[in-house]
Amino acid sequence: MLEKFKNIYFVGIGGIGMSALARWFNTHQYQVVGYDRTATPLTDQLQQEGITIHFEDDTDLIPASFRDPATTLVVYTPAIPKTHQQLNFFQSQNFQIKKRAEVLGFLTRDRFTVAVAGTHGKTSTSSMIAHIIHYAKKNCTAFLGGILQDYESNLILSEKPDKETVVVVEADEFDRSFLHLHPNIAILNSIDADHLDIYNDEQSVVNAYLAFTQKIKANGRLFIKKDLDLGPNLRKNQFSVKDFALEQVADYQAQAIKARPEAFEFDFVSENITIKNIQLKVPGFHNIANATVSIATALELGIKPDKIKEALAVYKGVKRRFEYILQEDNITYIDDYAHHPTEIEVFLQSVKAMFPSKKITAIFQPHLFTRTRDFLEGFAESLSLADQLILLDIYPARELPIAGVNSQLILDKVSIEDKRLCSKEEIYTFLEKNHTEVVVTIGAGDIGRMVENIGTLLKQRYVRQETEKDEKQVKI
Repeated sequence: MLEKFKNIYFVGIGGIGMSALARWFNTHQYQVVGYDRTATPLTDQLQQEGITIHFEDDTDLIPASFRDPATTLVVYTPAIPKTHQQLNFFQSQNFQIKKRAEVLGFLTRDRFTVAVAGTHGKTSTSSMIAHIIHYAKKNCTAFLGGILQDYESNLILSEKPDKETVVVVEADEFDRSFLHLHPNIAILNSIDADHLDIYNDEQSVVNAYLAFTQKIKANGRLFIKKDLDLGPNLRKNQFSVKDFALEQVADYQAQAIKARPEAFEFDFVSENITIKNIQLKVPGFHNIANATVSIATALELGIKPDKIKEALAVYKGVKRRFEYILQEDNITYIDDYAHHPTEIEVFLQSVKAMFPSKKITAIFQPHLFTRTRDFLEGFAESLSLADQLILLDIYPARELPIAGVNSQLILDKVSIEDKRLCSKEEIYTFLEKNHTEVVVTIGAGDIGRMVENIGTLLKQRYVRQETEKDEKQVKI
């Protein structure tokens, strides 16, 4: 289906999933052009790689060579509004128009595919798996939902693509996108109610994940986190089912977990293989779970235990997933993409385990009005794990405001006393004037654009404090 096109036009090219696809087509000799609403560091990178991008919804900006339906495929993200002029132009001219997930399904259909699903952990797990495969020098193509620090990209390409190439993808539940995939190995990390603007209720979410498992190829394999319940018939399919867990009885287990600021350590235990003293520099109990199923997958692919252990020891992680921005004696700054109450709870529990005697200052930007409304109690409970909380306004993303839904609703229900609402500008003033020990920024909105400036401010404050300390010692 893709072979008849020479041009690919992306509507919403700056999204993390869309940009990985754009990079794939660009490296495979297609002509790629795209639209996005605003310029970002990611769109800057795409432009540096030779992709033309414009930021106005104007049909006149569509190049003449991309106006022939016979040679141009249009790829769009469901986040694009129905009123979008360019998308409506392509529809009116009978172009082939496909969602990102459909195109990903075309690309992976005839390839050995590992698909990672779950409300949480998709990006971290798929990135670990791709890194291990690549480190072991096996051919791997990976479409990822984050920028790997090891590779500075959300796309990993095989050096010599062949029939043995393993494709690693995120199986995204939003808009039921993952139902376009047909994996040989599927991973299910978690199932929590989310995207209720799409699914309406939790049972519909569960039903969608169950439908995803039916897409696994015959004689394939499903790795599922222990205690996830998809019903009694799951193990009666044509694929095998294995579970994984932290310090519980399971087919694949993480045991002897030790939480340290510099790295987490654990043992991997299965019926036939034990790997001792695995070092994981990407901290967090959730990342231990991600690593456990990543190891199980790598073993299934024939990678040796020693090579897996080596790969995890040098794995740097994904930007904005438990990413250390600053780590000094008196100040630590960590940034994380968590935007669901469960993710926030696991993240903050891990930070507290690593720094049990330190004050945790959390800066959180809620993402979506619907998610804030639907999980208000959960946000309040998880954010109350911090010692000090700063809330930003809700980041709307694709939504219009909902009357009466705002960050104040969360703040009122948070149980800790040291809490406040701040604008983005006020964040910098607060951090400049107040003593902090461990600062964490949390959220999936444009809070990510503040990370560099916050890191610079905290670094300057640390240097200034150390200089003042030295000057006092000299005087003494």
